[in-house]
Amino acid sequence: MTTQDIKNAKEHIASLQDNREVYLNGKQVEDPTTHPAFAQAISTAASLYDFQAHPDNADLMTFKSPTSGRRVNRAWQMPTSYEELVQRRRALVTWAEQHGGFMGRSPDHLASAITGQIMGLEVFEAYDPARAKAYWDYYVYARDNDIFLTYVIINPQTDRSKAVGEQDDDTPMVKIVDEDAEGVTVRGAKMLGTSSIMANEIFVAHLQPLQPSEEDYAISFAVPMDISGLKVVSRKSYEQHAVSEFDNPMAARYDENDAIMFFDDVKVPWDRIFVHRSPDMCRAQFHETPGHIFQNYQAQIRLSVKLKFLVGLARHVAETIGTITIPSVVDTLGRMAAQACSVETMLHGMEAKGHQRGEYFVPDRHALYSAQTLTQELYPEMINTIRELAGGAVIMLPSSAEDFADPGLAKIIKQTQVSADGKSDVERVKLLKLVWDVIGSEFGGRHTQYEMFYAGAQFVVRGHSFRSYDWDGSKGLVGTILDRYDLSSSLSKGQRSAAE
Repeated sequence: MTTQDIKNAKEHIASLQDNREVYLNGKQVEDPTTHPAFAQAISTAASLYDFQAHPDNADLMTFKSPTSGRRVNRAWQMPTSYEELVQRRRALVTWAEQHGGFMGRSPDHLASAITGQIMGLEVFEAYDPARAKAYWDYYVYARDNDIFLTYVIINPQTDRSKAVGEQDDDTPMVKIVDEDAEGVTVRGAKMLGTSSIMANEIFVAHLQPLQPSEEDYAISFAVPMDISGLKVVSRKSYEQHAVSEFDNPMAARYDENDAIMFFDDVKVPWDRIFVHRSPDMCRAQFHETPGHIFQNYQAQIRLSVKLKFLVGLARHVAETIGTITIPSVVDTLGRMAAQACSVETMLHGMEAKGHQRGEYFVPDRHALYSAQTLTQELYPEMINTIRELAGGAVIMLPSSAEDFADPGLAKIIKQTQVSADGKSDVERVKLLKLVWDVIGSEFGGRHTQYEMFYAGAQFVVRGHSFRSYDWDGSKGLVGTILDRYDLSSSLSKGQRSAAE
């Protein structure tokens, strides 16, 4: 790594030009940083580092590592107070604003997850001091080099009616197949590998519950993306299939990609293994440390920006097609604005209700899960609302930017693409192409699916809400009223005697 004070785009792109095995359309990709399926998304992600390195942004976006002295992104910061938590959130909001909240696995996501787990290092120390030391050393390495991490923590969808160890064929799932003095060999797949093509390293863990007997699957580790035996099997690239940036502005630049990560007898050294053959610790590393809180707190920060983007898009649509003064449209936009503001306000509530956990300050767990419960339903609702506001406007669009190059077609476009707010025909088409890429294209469909399920199925998130709510306090309020009266207080003296 360079000794430059703050990581920038050039450094990050250079770090991706390694020997990683990425497969797309039946072929191995030689260099993802220049391939038409990935290059623009990688450039977009790398630009985040240029943003943090800019002199005007450095104090907001970075802090000085206590070990190396290098300034690194605030996502690696372990806040010790409410004020530091808010300072950290402001940096993450600003980063999310650079991509409109559409990069779900931007570098601050996994940095937040790892940092949250390290804030509960005592859980690892109680489990195994050697694994705790390995994890601490890895955190210091990742923080001081400001690396881009992604993760895979879910098994491929096989037979969901059976536990991991009950599958007829368990070969698709990452499991321990050998170990020796040097490390552990793993084989199998994990999903979804989002942003793996632009990440430096992959963090592997097991978020789904494991049975006590399923020790072969109970492992957590981190390895470089170019480690021998790791294969990245990419889904279809929306970037590669974008007609142009004008026609598919989101897919052309913000397709962070998803992939199956297949570990073909990957040898993981002991100093990169954080949980080893412990189903209970696989759960504890997320839920007994602040890890699960911080990774999902970051996700809500990003999503609050994305919802604000959707509200702005909806307002643009209403102004462009001339419905902004219709009372029902004003009502719809007012509701959307209130919904977006409520999520942002819930972020502040998580912080205000936060608490000290040892030396660190942690957001409120239930406030976080409450926000997740609401936003899983809210995102697709907002997408559908924009569909209703846009109507046929997003369908009656030119086939591509090339239509404007034909004088005859350009004349027809000018006559039919008329805006109420003074936009030219080109500006109107540009806006509505953006709208369609967000709500109706493959890229847009993937994002709706992502926001509905990135935190798990809705019943899983609601289960977190159920388990973390203050039921004693809630039931106690009912008891306060119930304890103030009884049957006898509503009967006459004679009735009380008869009742007794």
